[in-house]
Order: sequence, then structure tokens, then C-alpha cells
Amino acid sequence: MKGDIKLTPDEKYQLIARNLQEVLGEDKIKSILKERDVRIYWGTATTGKPHVAYFVPMSKIADFLRAGAEVTVLFADLHAYLDNMKAPWDLLELRVQYYEHSIKSMLQSIGVPIDKLKFIKGTSYQLSKEYTLDVYRLSSVITEHDAKKAGAEVVKQVEHPLLSGLLYPGLQALDEEYLKVDAQFGGIDQRKIFTFAEKYLPQLGYQKRAHLMNPMVPGLTGAKMSSSEEESKIDLLDSPSTVKKKLKKAFCEPGNIESNGVLSFTKHVIFPLFQNEQKFKISRSAANGGDIIFEEYESLEKAFASEEIHPGDLKLAVEIYINKLLDPIRKKFEEPLMKELTQKAYPSAVKETKASQAKSPTSDDIAPSRLDIRIGKIVEVSRHPDADALYVEKIDLGEKEPRTIVSGLVNFVPIEEMENRLVVVLCNLKPAKMRGIESQGMVLCASLDDPKRVEPLIPPEFAKPGDRVIIENYETGTPDDVLNPKKKVWEKLQVDFKTNNDLIAQWQG
Repeated sequence: MKGDIKLTPDEKYQLIARNLQEVLGEDKIKSILKERDVRIYWGTATTGKPHVAYFVPMSKIADFLRAGAEVTVLFADLHAYLDNMKAPWDLLELRVQYYEHSIKSMLQSIGVPIDKLKFIKGTSYQLSKEYTLDVYRLSSVITEHDAKKAGAEVVKQVEHPLLSGLLYPGLQALDEEYLKVDAQFGGIDQRKIFTFAEKYLPQLGYQKRAHLMNPMVPGLTGAKMSSSEEESKIDLLDSPSTVKKKLKKAFCEPGNIESNGVLSFTKHVIFPLFQNEQKFKISRSAANGGDIIFEEYESLEKAFASEEIHPGDLKLAVEIYINKLLDPIRKKFEEPLMKELTQKAYPSAVKETKASQAKSPTSDDIAPSRLDIRIGKIVEVSRHPDADALYVEKIDLGEKEPRTIVSGLVNFVPIEEMENRLVVVLCNLKPAKMRGIESQGMVLCASLDDPKRVEPLIPPEFAKPGDRVIIENYETGTPDDVLNPKKKVWEKLQVDFKTNNDLIAQWQG
């Protein structure tokens, strides 16, 4: 849709709301549009490097601008520090600069005129006397329960949370008032913060804002795209060959339109950015049916679901579009000043990991990178001949021979459910005999004490035997060959392994 076409209020709303998962305050936005253009802000905490999934909010910002909205982009540097110090204080300014150049380059790549946007840094107003007093006022009415619940999906969750993480949702709520907007835009993972803002801002005498929520677009592995999970995302500066390699490995099962990051990217980025009657083209050999053109996403999804489109052909098409988006960004960051900024804002992964471990309550000698956790498949299972509560399993861990592992799961998991299932295994415990049979590892489970329940962890469907499970921010460490029982490494780390509200296994969040 061309920006110079006069749009009605209803047409503006449709453009603002398209492809969103949820809108809170729809009537409020429609009412404002009858009188004037709506004011919207989108904020991003300046932590890990922006990746290709950032094109999802960028394409919505393009929609907002086409609808005539006034859009503010907030570089939330203070939030980045409060979120479990994901960005060290001395790197905040550098990362803000990196984000600003990245976001502006992305917007220019998709043809969004940045002169129509307002860019603002959080600390430019969040350290003012007025804002600080409002933080104190807000803290006097917010319960600890509500603060923790609001940040559950956004702020890194740990066993003993810092007070900073509890402040985070309140600051994000106050941003709506201090930026003088009508609506805040974000991912559906921020819904609890948005409803928190709707509850507490009126208690300070401020108006309740509307909230626009994008769906969470799956990463290349099928799960949420994460800055810390290298294989789940394409970095803005990845080379064309790296893009090809990552897409080749991406989860894109024939006919599967769920948890499909490749397909979702076409829906939320490629199609919304088409202008002047552009169409999505998949190039194929004549033997495979020849080239095929799609005018709207729904037709592509239907064709993929019926397996008319092969995953390999879809990936090749998406690869072309991604490289077109990334080319101007790569070019920008080839400039000497940009290279220097990148190196300063994001020191090498090894140095950064060591620094974070040094500041962490977990010391180097019990870092989770010492654990050898792998995906396994039970290829054989039987009851222990001398213990009623124990199973004896043969588990394929990608090694020459399956390992024998003894698990106390008889009273919790029927034997038929143990057969041929994928499990998560701690592989570098010292082998130990259990009623005469040597166990060479441990099947990891989640448990509940009252009522007593034990369930083996369930790996993603795309996982295969031998895949290593990595703990976020400890990607570069090397597991011990065998954990020394006297050092109690597993016992010290185990207390921080939990499942979150979505039943996802985590270590310190």
C-alpha cells in the first residue's frame, strides 16, 4: 500500500493491526484514529546483537508509518542492565550505538524513511528527578508477586532474583507516560507487562494505554529465536554462505506449518514488505514443476501444507530475500568505524563469558558448561531384576554403542512409554553400580513433591541422539570427561535447574 494514498480511520486500523496476535484497547485506538493519528512506541533492550527476527517488528513499524502513526523507537539501555545485568554498565553506551546503527540500517533496508521516526535512549529521561520519584511512587503500590509475575516471560528468571529484575516491569510501564504515547507495541511475550501497566498506571493518576502484540516468530530450530542460541537465528552480519548453511539446517518439515521459522519469516516479514504488486517467487527446475508465484501468504501456506512446495525450494527462495535485506546492513558494517564499534560493544564470546562468570555467584569451578548433557534415545528397556522401582535402559547417545543407564522411574512412567522415546541425559557422572548393574549416566526429569510426580524431560521433535544441550551464556565451556564426585559439581548446579511456567527446563532462567 503506498504511503501517499489517503486512508480512512478503518483502513488505518486494519494496517496497524494486521498480522498482530492480540490488541488490547482496540476501541481506544479506533476512537483516536477518528480524530488524529495514533502515537506508538516500540522499545528494545540493548543486550545481545539484533538478529534477523528484528525484521518482524521493523515490518510492523513500516505498517504503523504507512497508517500515519507517530512512532518512537526506544533504546532501553537501563532495562538492559536491570535484566540480570545482561549488558554490563560499561558497555551500555556502546551497545546503544550498535543498536541504533543496526535498527536504522534495517529500516533503510526495507525502505522505511527514518526521518519520520523518533529515536530516544532510556537513560535520557529515566534518570530525571520526576521519573525517579514516579519509580518510588510505583514501588509503593506494586506487590512483589505482581512485579515478578509481570516480568516472568521477559526478565531472566533465577532462583534468587535481584531486586533490579522486579523493578523492570514498572519502568516499562512508566515509559508509556513519559513518552506520551497512545499505545505500546511489543511481542506477545510481553503481555504480562502490558496488563501490569494497565493495572498500575491509573493508580498514579496516569491514563491506561492500548497495547499491540506481535506473535513470537519461531527460530530456525523451531523454538523461539534467541540472541544467545546461535543455531536458532541469523545474525544481521552473517555472510551469504552462513545464511545458506543455517537455512539448510533449519527445521522445515514437509507439510508442517507449525513451529516453522522459515515459513513464519515469509508471513511476518517478506509478504508485509511487498509493494507495487511484488510477488513471492519460488524458482524450481522444470522437472520439479517450474517456477511458481504467490500473491498472498495464505496461498503459500496452503501449498506448503499440502506438500506442493518442497522445504528445500522454500528455503532457497527465503535465502534470496534474506540476503537482499542483509546486503545493505553488511555493507554499512564493513566501514572501519562500524567494525570498531562492533568489536568494542561485543568483545569476543570467550572474553565475555569469562567476565560474566567472574561476576556471577556461580564461580568458574562449578560453571554449567562442565556438564555433558546430551539427547538420547531409549532403544531397549527392562525392569531391574533385583529392584522393583528401577528400569534398566540401553540409550543411544550418538556413540558407538548404547549406554546402560539405570533410572528409578518404574512408579512414575509405564514401561511402554519408556520404549523408543527421546530423553535428556547427563553423561559425565562417574559410573555407579545400582543393585549390581553399572549405570553410565542419568536420565534428567522434572519432579513435583506434592503430589509426588516425576516426568522425563521431553526434547524438541527435531533433536537427535548425540545432540549436546547447551546452557545459555555458557556456550564456550568444555564439559569434564568425568565429574569428580568429591567436588559436588552436579549437586551444586542441580539446585538451579527448574521448569518455568511454560514447563520449559531452565538453569537460573
